[in-house]
Amino acid sequence: MTWILRIASGLGVVWCLSALLGCSSKPEVPSNVFSGKLEGSCSALFGRPTETTGLDSSKCAPACSCNGVSWEPPAYDSAAVEELKQWTLTNPPEELKANPYEKDVPSRKSGAVCAVLPDSAKAKSYSLQTYESVAAAEKAGGQVTHFGECGLCSSLLNLAVYMGKPDLTDPVRSCALKGLGGDDEAALKCLMDIGFDRPCAQIWFYNTVNTRQACLSDCLAHLQSKHHTEDGKLNPCIQCDEDKSGPIFKAYAGRTRRNSGLASALCRPCDTIHPVSQSFTSLAP
Repeated sequence: MTWILRIASGLGVVWCLSALLGCSSKPEVPSNVFSGKLEGSCSALFGRPTETTGLDSSKCAPACSCNGVSWEPPAYDSAAVEELKQWTLTNPPEELKANPYEKDVPSRKSGAVCAVLPDSAKAKSYSLQTYESVAAAEKAGGQVTHFGECGLCSSLLNLAVYMGKPDLTDPVRSCALKGLGGDDEAALKCLMDIGFDRPCAQIWFYNTVNTRQACLSDCLAHLQSKHHTEDGKLNPCIQCDEDKSGPIFKAYAGRTRRNSGLASALCRPCDTIHPVSQSFTSLAP
């Protein structure tokens, strides 16, 4: 199978072909993404283990290797996180008017990507646009920031939160507790204090409400558990959240760490990761 790795970073563009074909000419349009995602059977887990992960670097690491092709995201330091916060989104999403968990999971466009489209008239000003493919986004002058359609958490501000806080389990759980007495605004404010903008905080809030209702017994039993069991599986609380709340969250949020190429304290199979390099300095006029 032919694989193409094209990653744009602050140091330039790196590209590779599979061992079957060797290297070819430089692509005309530099791309910051791998050719879709790391497909195939991958036994390794992608993540950045912490003390709460429950796995060490021998079982989970911020790099993936599938079918002989390896990918490792750039290292994002505090300066990279702060740089993202300086960008202004010109077409922010509308706030949620109702609980999306009371509806069916909306259909999403297969193969779509969400791209940053810079405003040529104003420095570090941008819009977010959904395109049918990586090629369509790049042809329009956009840079892919995650796979899947744009949503409530697709902004660069929310990307900065994901970059700067690789483990959101405990902070989000603490915010959920603030809403136990029915004070939704207190829970939302807590999520916004983490750094999320209000639309993204809303879908996180409704996610916690749904998980509390659907997974209460599992989550009470595993309040002090590590994120993963020794065999690499998610603990029952996090797995229940993944199963019961994940589909709606992903459909409305747009951005997740997995479809943005970000490693977190939750370790995921490599074949669920979409490798993307998150650097936008070249887009600034």
